[in-house]
Amino acid sequence: MIYLELFWTFFKIGLFTFGGGYGMIPLIQQEVGAKNWITSDMVSNFIGISETTPGPIAINMATFVGSTVGNGAGSAFLGALAATLGVVLPSFIIIIIIAALLKNFMENKVVAKVIMGIKPVVVGLILATGILLIYQNLAKEEFDVISLILMIIIGAAAFTYKKITKKDLSPIIMILVSAGLGMLAYSIF
Repeated sequence: MIYLELFWTFFKIGLFTFGGGYGMIPLIQQEVGAKNWITSDMVSNFIGISETTPGPIAINMATFVGSTVGNGAGSAFLGALAATLGVVLPSFIIIIIIAALLKNFMENKVVAKVIMGIKPVVVGLILATGILLIYQNLAKEEFDVISLILMIIIGAAAFTYKKITKKDLSPIIMILVSAGLGMLAYSIF
């Protein structure tokens, strides 16, 4: 059955490929080429489409290949589903195993203290990155005052919102508000 073969092929690709989605592309090309599921031109097109659509490239590639192969077998949806589940499932299983092991690992007092010591370092690194970006923006000849003012306003608003409501502001809302304010400010000025 082609759907089971799609699942197994992409399961192996997901299980034995390291280095992210771009590391999977040669293996996908080799596997689907050996099975004559799609042509090399189609692989090139799928890579281009996968890079321009939202989501990880390996999952997009699996979905496109699966839908193409499945379409020839009668159901593009089942083909896409089988290939996508095949490429995602190995990572899911590995993460579940790591999470189970890490939970026991985190109960170790020494490890917990090390993690507590690392948290401020991570915050410091993020803060240092933000300060560096602001400094680099200020050092430019074409310094952008509008961007600096918007950053200060948005940061102050988010801080105030959290202090008043005792809730974090959703990052999605922050991004949308920031984009809206940026478009508004640059259309006015």
